[in-house]
This record gives sequence, C-alpha cells and structure tokens, in this order.
Amino acid sequence: MNELAALLRDELGVTAGDRVTLHLPMVPELPVAMLACARLGVVHSQVFAGFSGAACGERLADADSHVLVTIDGFYRNGELLDHKVKADEAVARAEELGCRVDKVLVFRRQARQYASSSSMVEGRDVFVDDLLPKYRGKLVDAVPMPADAPLFLMYTSGTTGRPKGCQHSTGGYLAYVAGTSKYYQDIHPDDTYWCFADIGWITGHSYIVYGPLALGTTSVIYEGVPTYPDAGRPWRIAERLGVNIFHTSPTTVRMLRKVGPDEPTKYDYHFKHMTTVGEPIEPEVWRWYHDVIGKGEAVIVDTWWQTENGGFLGSVLPGLQPMKPGSCGPGVLGIFPVIYDENGEVVRAGSGRAGNICIRNPWPGIFQTIWGQPERFVETYYAKYCKDRTSADWRDWPYFAGDGAVQAADGYFRILGRVDDVINVAGHRLGTKELESATLTVGDVAEAAAVPVIDDLRGRAVEMYVSLKPGVAAGPEVTDEVTAVIEKEIGKIARPKNVWVVSDLPKTRSGKIMRRVIAGISNFSDVGDISTLANPEVVDDIRGYVQRLKTERNEVPRELSPEELQEIRSFGSVE
Repeated sequence: MNELAALLRDELGVTAGDRVTLHLPMVPELPVAMLACARLGVVHSQVFAGFSGAACGERLADADSHVLVTIDGFYRNGELLDHKVKADEAVARAEELGCRVDKVLVFRRQARQYASSSSMVEGRDVFVDDLLPKYRGKLVDAVPMPADAPLFLMYTSGTTGRPKGCQHSTGGYLAYVAGTSKYYQDIHPDDTYWCFADIGWITGHSYIVYGPLALGTTSVIYEGVPTYPDAGRPWRIAERLGVNIFHTSPTTVRMLRKVGPDEPTKYDYHFKHMTTVGEPIEPEVWRWYHDVIGKGEAVIVDTWWQTENGGFLGSVLPGLQPMKPGSCGPGVLGIFPVIYDENGEVVRAGSGRAGNICIRNPWPGIFQTIWGQPERFVETYYAKYCKDRTSADWRDWPYFAGDGAVQAADGYFRILGRVDDVINVAGHRLGTKELESATLTVGDVAEAAAVPVIDDLRGRAVEMYVSLKPGVAAGPEVTDEVTAVIEKEIGKIARPKNVWVVSDLPKTRSGKIMRRVIAGISNFSDVGDISTLANPEVVDDIRGYVQRLKTERNEVPRELSPEELQEIRSFGSVE
C-alpha cells in the first residue's frame, strides 16, 4: 500500500483532493489501491468490475478523474476474462464527454504474463509491476485531512440517466463503519470474517475494507462466483480458513439453497454470526440461512441501509435483541427512523399500513452530497418531507430513503423495496433511465420502458418493453440488439430476462409511460386503475401477448406476497 501510494504521488503527481478511478475485480490489488489513495488524501472512485467500459467512462468523466487503475484480466467460473479491453472503451467514452485520462495503470493477474487482447497504449498505459520495484520499501506519511474531507465516491443508479456520485467523508464514514462493524457484526481482532460481497459496491467498501480493517480483524476476499466449481466451494473455504463471521446477500443465499441445499452439512465450519444485506430476505430463505448455513448456531442480523448511508441503518443488536425472520429490526444505535405517508403524516407502528421510511436525524455515515450535483442531492433526499425550505435546523429536513416499509407493533421494520424507478437486481441498483437510454440507442426502437419482475433467485429481474418506429417489423433481431446494447452500456448484471416488442406503451394523456401497468402485466398481478390512460386499449393486447408467452415458457410467477404486490403496484410512482 505504501509503495503504490508512493507510485501515485511521485510517478503520476496525484495530490490530495484529486480523483482516481478504479475499475478492479475482487483481487487484493483493489483494497490496496483504495488504501493507497486514502493515505494520500486522494478521492478514490471504484467502479464495479461487471460494469461495461462505457459505464466506467461515464463515471470517470463525472468525477473528472484523469487516472484509471485496472487489471488485464480476472477469473470467473474458471475462465480468465479479458478486463483491460474495458479500459480502452472507458477512456474513449470519457474523452467523448470532455475528460482526458492521462494514465492507465494496469495490474497483471499473473506475474509477467499479459492476459488481454488489448494493446498497451504507449505513453498512457503502464504496468504497475514495472514501476513498483522503484518504490520497494518506501514508506509514505499519511496526509492529514479534515474529518469532512471526501474519502471516496460511490456511484449509484438514479431515476435519471446520470449516475449519482455519492461523496462520503473521511472521519464520519470511518467512525460509523467501524462502530457498526463492532457492535452489529461482533467483529474482534482475532476473528476471521468473510463478507461475500463485491468491493465494487458500498457493502464491500464498508464491510470488507474499512470497517473490519479498522478493527484489526482478518477480512477474507474471494474472486469468482460462489458455485464454481460446485456449490460446496464457500463452505470448504470457511472450513479451511476458520471463518467464524459470514456476511452475504439474500440472492446468494437463494442461489446456494437452490443448487446445493445439503452442501453446508458436509463441512466442519462454525459461524457465530451471520449478516444479510442488500435487499429484503424472505422468511423461508432466512430460516434456511439460519438452520442450514448457520447450523442453528449463528445469530443473524438482517440489515437495511443504502449506498448513500455509509453503514447499517436498521438491524438487531446480536444476542441482545430477538431475531425476526424477514425483518431488519429497529433503527441502529443513534438512528431514528419514521414512516411517513404521501401527505407527510406519520404511519404509526402496528397499523399494518405501509409508507415511506425516512430518517429524522443526521448521522456520521451519511454521504455529504452528490458529486457535482448539490441541487439534485437536496431534491432527491430531503425536499419531499422538508417542513421549511428556509430552515437551517436539521429537524426540518428528514432524510427520504426512497424505500417503502411497514413497522410492526414491536418497533421492527420490514423493508418492502424501492418506491422509485430503480430496480434492485441481486442487490445491484439499476436505474430505469439508464436501461431505457441504452435501449433507445437501437435504431429501430421508438420508445422503451424497464420494469421489475419477481425472480426467486435474484429477487428482481429486468424486463424491457419496446415499441418500434413506424414501418419497422418486429423480429428477434431487435430483441437481441436491445439485450446486447444493455450488456455493452451497463453490464451483464443488467441483462433483461425478457424483451417484449409491443405496438404501443400505456401512457397518460400527458405522455408519461405507466410503468406500474406493465410491471403488473409482467408479474401476472392487477394492473390497477387505467382510466387515466390515453390508450387503455393497449393494456389487454400487451397482457394477452406477454402472459401467453410467459405461460408457454413456464415463467408464471408464484403467488406474490402482499408486500411484493404493493411494490409492483407502486413502481414508477415517484418522479
């Protein structure tokens, strides 16, 4: 870490406040690069490795970052994937948007071997391992920074096409993730802790890198997928390394339950504590997590929080507060949640009514702003329930999380999912506008709408509805092009489960596409009131076409829970 910090400072001339973009997979070089930047007061911006080069380039340009750190390749499902090729796409896209990338630092996955088909660009690209020997043994004094200096940017999808660069502070963020790691995950220096997430997302930043390392614990990182070469892989690793704290997402739990339901019983590991994160977990999946993966021995904390929050907002204190399958619990220490209805009235606990969960008070881990978009920061997170726009009193500015929730009489919260146009696929937030903007680059497509469909493995999946330009005939070429462009512009994580070509999309008289209507069709649920549509006749046409094909493909979903129904019916209701 010291050597890389010295390289960045002395070779590239980066200084405190500069932004360095990282596009790295789950390899040790990623936390090393993050900590090297932090040591210099340089703001790091890690882009999830599964995102395309174009998506990385847009984030490079938004951060006005002139250095990109990447790797030639990485392993997934036993295959060495070419990753450096994305760097060339990222640099080209950033330059289209007016940002020149001066240097691309390339790690090599295998010593002295180059794993990419992409040529190194003279004067711009350099192998890190060619430069590091020059700085061997170099120690770099940490640059003192104010507590409120930015530490990193973490981009998250929003309801407009431009991603949101969530700016997290140095002191408040680190204090918050260290505290929540200690008190909610029971992490001690002699533990071996494994957060089965990706550092490309906020969970990995907070609970693989900064939180556990601040407490001096051993933090495991893993490259690849949990089911390769078989579904016993995680439990062999846990047994071999003596992992006693495990942290993962409901999507991963569902996947392991499906492909290896008996695998955990074959291995001699013992967890004292397990965390779930990223999306609501179904009670039946929670019980399998507890009984089979945890062998009935581990405490589970089912956490709720977001990229913008820094760390956990809702959770139980392990061993002190009772676990409740499917519920994240009360607000964590120092956090005071409340549920408001659309009129700003408090929805009382135990009423059975859902509303919008908000936080009434500031806290150390809250992000500082959206990078370069302070007005959007206020409008997205604080304006909805602000009591007085002229007030400087935090009591007048509750934080609007954008999630629906229900609070039980015991004070525990159950999170229902997004109330805005964001689709949470396996814990990855995908903005509908990003998906639709990519789709509209297909020449034959006139209009596009993205909606979520309930998926028992990933939680939610994306389905795209498109209408074509006049005179264009529907055919498999269009659906293939839509799928390909979404993968190229966003990444494979955004690959649609289905692309439906329809004659028209249901719209209001003002021209707004009614996503809740087509979301209802995709999920075989009630489409709700369509009396305000300008073209209500298309609803039956779309429903007949889509649901007939889904039935033929055996894609009819199970009966949806009341919470899932509410999520589908409210999708697209927030502008």
